[in-house]
Amino acid sequence: MDAETVEAALHGARAGVLRDLTTRDIADAGVVSLLEDAVAQRRWWVEQWPDGAGFLLGLVAQDIQDALLDSYGRWPLCGSCAVEGELQALSVDPELGDDPHWVCEKEGIVIAPVGSLGPA
Repeated sequence: MDAETVEAALHGARAGVLRDLTTRDIADAGVVSLLEDAVAQRRWWVEQWPDGAGFLLGLVAQDIQDALLDSYGRWPLCGSCAVEGELQALSVDPELGDDPHWVCEKEGIVIAPVGSLGPA
């Protein structure tokens, strides 16, 4: 895989996760900085394993979830669970695969593709 394809995959992953952050109204400067750090760290990873470029969107989404846990809390939260009074974080499925989705583990339902998350 050439460098241009790797860069396109990295930018695509960044854009998808940024859309979800923006949709859920938490894309302030500090959060975007965390996203930039996650993408920079994944750059090294994908350079070592170029065939993994298709997995970047899901991996960057998981990276930003981990980064936000300390400073923001669990993200993104499931809208249907929040209505019931429980704040359940969505998870990325598959954890390592292409075509990742946000999934409510409690309800066992797919909420949206990563990069296409709706408002809470």
